[in-house]
Amino acid sequence: MRVNTDAVGRDAGRIVQAVSLMLVISIGVAAVNGEFYTVPAFVVSALVTAGVGTGLARRYRDAGPPAKRDAMVTAATAWALVGVLGGLPFLLIAWTIQVDPFPAWANTPPMDTTTAVFLNPLDAVFESMSGFTGTGLTMAAVEEELPRALHWWRSFIEWIGGVGVIVLTVAILSRGGGGGSYTLYESEARSERIHPSIVTTVREIWRIFVGLTLGSILLYLLTGMPLWDAINHGMTGIATGGFSVHAESIGHYDSPLIEYATVPIMVAGSIAFPIHYLIFKGEIRNLYTDLQTRWVFIWFTAGSLALAGLLYANGQYATVEETFRSSLFQFVSATSNTGFGSVAVGGGTERVWSTGATLLMCLGMLTGAAAGSTVSGLKLIRVATLIRGTVWQIQDVFQPDSAVRYLRIGDRKLDQEQVQREYTEATVVFVLWITFLMIGIAVLLRVLGPGYPLEYVIFDVMSAQSNVGLDSGITGPGMPDAAKAMLIVNMWVGRLEIIPVAVLLGATFRRFDLYR
Repeated sequence: MRVNTDAVGRDAGRIVQAVSLMLVISIGVAAVNGEFYTVPAFVVSALVTAGVGTGLARRYRDAGPPAKRDAMVTAATAWALVGVLGGLPFLLIAWTIQVDPFPAWANTPPMDTTTAVFLNPLDAVFESMSGFTGTGLTMAAVEEELPRALHWWRSFIEWIGGVGVIVLTVAILSRGGGGGSYTLYESEARSERIHPSIVTTVREIWRIFVGLTLGSILLYLLTGMPLWDAINHGMTGIATGGFSVHAESIGHYDSPLIEYATVPIMVAGSIAFPIHYLIFKGEIRNLYTDLQTRWVFIWFTAGSLALAGLLYANGQYATVEETFRSSLFQFVSATSNTGFGSVAVGGGTERVWSTGATLLMCLGMLTGAAAGSTVSGLKLIRVATLIRGTVWQIQDVFQPDSAVRYLRIGDRKLDQEQVQREYTEATVVFVLWITFLMIGIAVLLRVLGPGYPLEYVIFDVMSAQSNVGLDSGITGPGMPDAAKAMLIVNMWVGRLEIIPVAVLLGATFRRFDLYR
């Protein structure tokens, strides 16, 4: 069956409309910071984005509710659209500074090398896609040089992207809690419900998320972080995004207290929203009775200790405490897909960490944390399904045909049909995930040229596809455009968990009869 392109056009338009409201809010932030020269850029971006969104929504307003395949194509299309349109403020603000068309009261600064990067539209789209997907890889070599308006826009799109632009759209533009809203919600790699109505579920998620964000900002203020820094890092930390206002990220502060305070923020972002809801209701036992939450703590602890062992054996840092702190921070940052940095992992062509330590970080990025949180990666529940399902399949060979078998995953008891369905889904996602990862690695190896350690190339591509944001010194404004474009695709694919992209590609091939 063909995809209902009318439903795709209408729903993608509504999502883009929601993003235009984000640009309107950002006008006020720019004005409050006295950066009046950035206001026209946000106004033009808002008008263009609203025009595209409204045009699509009105053109296809009579379309029926989306089927599951329609919603998946909508998700893939909408995320690509917002990634491109979200790059407009970067491009237009850089152009404004370059041309300097306003009088002195607009406070236009001289052009710096960091902001000048965004005169290249590809770099602007890269930054936007990195933000919306919650990745945190950046083309801004020295974030301190960016206008505060762009600090805010980067943090804002990452904060929204942590929960999801479709979740935002359902919360503020949905006309009801019907099947169409839930189908769209599922297309963004979500299925959890807190309330029977999907609209009230989404609004509850936003209430929890806002509360966690305010708590993160307060925690940073208590550790002595300046207010502007605390706001930005609180937003991107709880969203497990990782954009910073400093080139050295959290390492800029050279403060063990701030580093230790960041760890619980990243952990909170790794826990599913329904578990947060139960915890806020006083049901603390869910921290250890829920399968995914339990494994978040187990995996974070085991991985951090293993990494500390490798770094200590290599004599990487001067003291045991520094080794432990660096290992804890970096492994949790990688596995929670946050991407804050406290130390350098690599220096591009120059090795900093050993191959073993680097690849252990890659494993953390691959697994991610809990489904239903703000993280990407494969998700722990899918990893558990793959491992236990494989063992179950092997054991099945030794069972009589008449045996009735079940597989228990957490508090769920799956019969044979359910096991096959969920195991197949997890396997398909894993295979496609690795396929796109290998394509990205191959492209970067081809265009970067010799000199870069293989594990560092794997690290940066894994960071992009798992929406992490840590880098080994490869990703930056000086890398070839083909490498930037490939990482944009990896970020897009990773945020959508592969399947919607595959459905979009399949629908495109079918529409243009490319299967022949």
